[in-house]
Amino acid sequence: MSPSQLIKTMVIRRAADEYLFILVPGDRVISWPKLRSHLGVNRLSMPDAEEARAVTGYERGTITPLGSTGDWPVLADAHLSDIVSLGGGAHGVSVTLSSADLVGALGAKVVDVTDPV
Repeated sequence: MSPSQLIKTMVIRRAADEYLFILVPGDRVISWPKLRSHLGVNRLSMPDAEEARAVTGYERGTITPLGSTGDWPVLADAHLSDIVSLGGGAHGVSVTLSSADLVGALGAKVVDVTDPV
């Protein structure tokens, strides 16, 4: 698989006890100005490893919206490839599927919130 097909699942804190997942292609990075504009907020942050585990049930490097303990909204970057692979909740475990199936299964909103690396 190419880096663009490897999806990073990022947990973002929007407010106290309010989180969301961002699905980011491996060859892209979150554009904080785009993301803040899309969400209509001035400030966002990423939780530390302990907080991320507490709100998702997964440790960093294994975080996935699939089966997370928090039912958080999911934003999928508009640059997802047709076929993608994302973490499956444990080290060395991944799930490969069409991005359309992933977006549909998660009820994700597709938006342009990244920039090239």
